[in-house]
Amino acid sequence: MYAVIKTGGKQYRVESGRFLKIEKIVAEEGATVEFDQVLLVSSDAGIKVGKPYLEGGKVTATVMNHGRHDKIRILKFRRRKHHMKRAGHRQHYTQVMINDISAN
Repeated sequence: MYAVIKTGGKQYRVESGRFLKIEKIVAEEGATVEFDQVLLVSSDAGIKVGKPYLEGGKVTATVMNHGRHDKIRILKFRRRKHHMKRAGHRQHYTQVMINDISAN
């Protein structure tokens, strides 16, 4: 069984028992969070698709930790202009473990 959820402006394919790194959410480590913006649920009974969200669809997860991704290096360069600018960025994330997927 798997589901497609929307959080942080992105869509993720999730399965029970799997870990997932999502955009940072405000929650304590060890807390349980619910994602109610479920777009699709696939099970043995078939596939249920929402318009745009599935009525009664819910995914519960446990917050494992918070962190930052690896640094992305940014280089802006103008040829023949003697101009080069360097920057970097590290995006914050929250790692969650998917516990349960339900769709009524």
